[in-house]
Amino acid sequence: MLGYATIGVRDMDKAVAFYDALLAEIGAKQLFGMDRIKFYGSSPDGAMLAICIPYNEDEANCGNGNMIAIPGGSREGVDKLYAKAIELGATCDGEPGERMPVFYGSYVRDPDGNKLCFFEMKMG
Repeated sequence: MLGYATIGVRDMDKAVAFYDALLAEIGAKQLFGMDRIKFYGSSPDGAMLAICIPYNEDEANCGNGNMIAIPGGSREGVDKLYAKAIELGATCDGEPGERMPVFYGSYVRDPDGNKLCFFEMKMG
């Protein structure tokens, strides 16, 4: 259902360094792009995350209530992504933990303030 989600960044080089290292933890990489936009994923046929300098050339800012959720694969994977993001300069917006019986997650803000969630969900 999801093709890709896009978040704005202020400094493309800094954002590329952050997302290249962070998403490598789950086997994703930069698939394609051009100067102002880069697409990350495991395959162009799957869901992707795009980072971009806004087309209208206004300052990039994060939307209140907007968040990108990235599956960690396991609780250990969630913890690993959270630690890697913090190591890369993200700020904590919620340490790893069980939020409800079926959901384990953590929350960070990337260097541009975009909110990311790393999660594992077990239904039934």
